[in-house]
Amino acid sequence: MPRIDPNQLSLRTGSNYPQPYAPQAAGRSKLALGNAGGLTDFGVNLSRLPPGAWSSQRHWHSHEDEFVYLLSGELSLITDAGEQVLHAGDCAAFPKNAPDGHHLINRGTETAVYLEIGSRSDADVCTYPDIDLCADERGYTHKDGTPYPR
Repeated sequence: MPRIDPNQLSLRTGSNYPQPYAPQAAGRSKLALGNAGGLTDFGVNLSRLPPGAWSSQRHWHSHEDEFVYLLSGELSLITDAGEQVLHAGDCAAFPKNAPDGHHLINRGTETAVYLEIGSRSDADVCTYPDIDLCADERGYTHKDGTPYPR
């Protein structure tokens, strides 16, 4: 496999969440390392969260496993069980079809850098337990199935 140079990749900043759910993740940025390597079964992102930013809205996946490894900084992991602080070298795993909403918030003073690794499934449904949002192959919808405007 050829070397992947992260400096040559396009940085994706913000989120594609519909309003009013986009602002909290507006500061996050990602480099799609897995895509750059041609991976199709799972994704790998090198992600950065500046102080105050969220990784995502709190969510869980029906058909996708997720794994996070913190490289630098400090992040608060929010799950149904509450809040835990992650430090560099810590990791967290989120098995598919385990309805435990989770996300990361940078409550610190420096940008946190982490790897997020996850499987990819066309059958996946992403549930956001705290807000009126759901995601599937159609895109973002309200929980009643009504699509959000694009």
